[in-house]
Amino acid sequence: MSDDEKQIRVLIERWAAAVHAGDIAGTLADHAPDIVMFDVPPPNEGVRGIDAYRDVWPGFFDWQAQGATFDIVSLDIEVGGDVAFAYALVLCGTAEEFARDPARRLRLTLGLRKQQERWIVVHEHHSFPLDLAES
Repeated sequence: MSDDEKQIRVLIERWAAAVHAGDIAGTLADHAPDIVMFDVPPPNEGVRGIDAYRDVWPGFFDWQAQGATFDIVSLDIEVGGDVAFAYALVLCGTAEEFARDPARRLRLTLGLRKQQERWIVVHEHHSFPLDLAES
């Protein structure tokens, strides 16, 4: 594993721990001022900029405080020069959701850029598979 991959892995694991703890400062750390995020809940066009990114987390933290989990199951990282992407599967849900669907996993993709010898997240995408049987 390269030094860049190690740095990115630490960054993502630190971010996930902050999300799990409901730590807004830690969640925002290492994110670009012009971050773009596509999330599970609306708005469908995503959120743009660190202020809009900050605004989506309190509702998630409130939901998570009711007993939901947010734990990385697998994480893969690809680095090419000053850009990288990472993709992960995350246990994200309540006990009731996992009882209904034990295989439930949040899909996470992150795009990163190296600036001034430091990796930052410039794009974040969260999704759940669509169960066509329920549609």
